Amino acid sequence: MGPLKQCFAIALAAAFFASGSGLSAKEPAKVAAERSSSNEAFGVNLVWAARWQTWIPVIYNPSYAEIPYPNGDVAWYYGVCTDVLVRAYRWLGVDLQVEVKKAGVGTGDTNIDHRRVDVLRAFFARKGRSLPITDDPADYKAGDVVSYYVPTGRFSKTHIAIVSDRLATGGVPLIIHNRGFGVQEENRLFSEKITGHYRYWPVRGAGQASADD
Repeated sequence: MGPLKQCFAIALAAAFFASGSGLSAKEPAKVAAERSSSNEAFGVNLVWAARWQTWIPVIYNPSYAEIPYPNGDVAWYYGVCTDVLVRAYRWLGVDLQVEVKKAGVGTGDTNIDHRRVDVLRAFFARKGRSLPITDDPADYKAGDVVSYYVPTGRFSKTHIAIVSDRLATGGVPLIIHNRGFGVQEENRLFSEKITGHYRYWPVRGAGQASADD
């Protein structure tokens, strides 16, 4: 991130996060929701919400932290791979902290459950769709969620990311994720062992996952 982009990112962060509301701010969520009401467009909007985070410099900090419920978040300048998803979904009005608790897939700890890869995997499998794990780039749509096993991971052996709507040379979708160096959009869809492929695009106004392809 160049100096100019970093300064702009910090200015954006200060504007949006100074109140402590983070990506859960009601007005951005309303704007994003109005971009389209179709299920497939939800995936594209999710990518948009994740990509916005690439402008915000964050420090990788997996430490346990007490946060409010609902709509809780760690400080805007902290984040791990799961926080990319939590903040992106929240931008679209979906609070994974709440949904995970309601689904009963974690331990019941609202401070951390929704920030754990294995818990999110269980949630997406239960409330969304579990899709085939293949090596065909065409099987991965914008807004899909992909989880990984990273045996050489410096911070964690598990990882999770959002599939982008942008393609690398050869037609492989990029992914938006935080693997310890801030939120980035990279050509790493097939770089690690994929352990899960999910689609959770809540139907607008229904609060249930779409079954549409």
